[in-house]
Amino acid sequence: MARSARAQEEIRRFLDIGAVQIAELDLDGDEAVLRPGPGSPPVTHGEVFVLVRRGGRPVGTLLGQVPEGADPRAVLVERARAECGPAVFGEPGEPPFTSVVVATRERAGQLARALDSLLAQDHPRFEIVVVDNAPVTDETRELIERKYAERVRYVCEPVPGLAGAHNAGLDAVRGEVVAFTDDDVVADPRWLTELSAPFAADAGLGCCTGLILPARLTTPAQVLLESHGGFAKGFTPRTYDPARPPGDEPLFPFTAGRFGSGANMAFRTAVLRSVGGFDPATGAGTAARGGDDLYGFVRVLAQGHRLRYTPYALVWHHHRETWRDLETQAYGYGAGLTAYLTAVLVNRPALLPAFLAKLPRGLAHARTLTAVRETDVADGTGTGTGTGTGTPGDHDVRTHPWPRRLSRLQRRGMVYGPVGYLRARYALRAAVREKAAQRAQAAHGAQTAPGTQTSHGARTSQGAR
Repeated sequence: MARSARAQEEIRRFLDIGAVQIAELDLDGDEAVLRPGPGSPPVTHGEVFVLVRRGGRPVGTLLGQVPEGADPRAVLVERARAECGPAVFGEPGEPPFTSVVVATRERAGQLARALDSLLAQDHPRFEIVVVDNAPVTDETRELIERKYAERVRYVCEPVPGLAGAHNAGLDAVRGEVVAFTDDDVVADPRWLTELSAPFAADAGLGCCTGLILPARLTTPAQVLLESHGGFAKGFTPRTYDPARPPGDEPLFPFTAGRFGSGANMAFRTAVLRSVGGFDPATGAGTAARGGDDLYGFVRVLAQGHRLRYTPYALVWHHHRETWRDLETQAYGYGAGLTAYLTAVLVNRPALLPAFLAKLPRGLAHARTLTAVRETDVADGTGTGTGTGTGTPGDHDVRTHPWPRRLSRLQRRGMVYGPVGYLRARYALRAAVREKAAQRAQAAHGAQTAPGTQTSHGARTSQGAR
């Protein structure tokens, strides 16, 4: 098939992707409870993405089809009980005092929705710090002062970049544990307790990540992204220990994308500070385009601390909505991946021998990561395998093919990533020099102002008093 014809076919397939409803289903007791996802309308006929819970905790997902005229609850309960068996949980324990950092930039409406969910957490002791990153208006500060005064602390970080904003939050927090999330999420009421409690149970734990599910599947871009895994890492808790590298992770710890994502992560505050926080030349808002969260994961593991993934700490994420958003995201993911690897090796050169030893497998992994992925369901085009059932929590059923253009953009981003990181470092150093010059100029102006010591050492009458 010619490239233009193939591109047109990909566009047609993309535009044909229909919306999917979001719902939650709690299987506890005889009367299972079905409710719409956060902010979603009541469930009706059609395709439904369902989070299945037991005891309030997430245990899996399924993609169900409710026939017209059928009872959605009856259809989805029957399917969920057939696929999601009983679950046994331990008690999460008493969580430590925890700080939540939310970095934001000119998105006050989304931020308010996120903060409302964070203030509704069942955690016994926590604080919230909002970092306003390189603001161009006073909208965020005014929102905090008007609606959340005394409940949310406001910090302004003038230098653009997500990692720098997170570092500003890290400097400001008081909690034993510091959690990070984004301004485009809705946090489950148990999120912070489930994310921070593992630190009390394991003194060697340096980082904990959690589950990220879609808050909306209303546009083709959102459905396509979630069809190929989204941000979720499944429903099996797992601990990564550098003292016992996992046998099924031959690239450990450099495949940090498997550990979690920045919208749902927490660190022991002292540990994150001991490794210098995040590299400010990584992350959204810099030329590196991303990778700040992955950098943090690897630095903590390289320091000898364990990392735990828990699916019980849930946030609902508002995925990007348009094809152009997906293009930006695909390129940024590729760039962020190689940018964070560059950052790790620049800041921790001792890891270079281990990285070089794993490089051949890493290149093979990169090819797999950016490959054109077809569907797992028969869609009438002959591209699917015809299975399409998946398992609860699979999150990679691939009900829609991944476009070649997005794969190419991700590869281009991977090539650009090291260059982007070096550009970001240069820009950061220039910004630091500029700030130092401004401070020096201000100090010089203060010395020569009335009421201060002059350049010749004479004092004015105000300074002599």
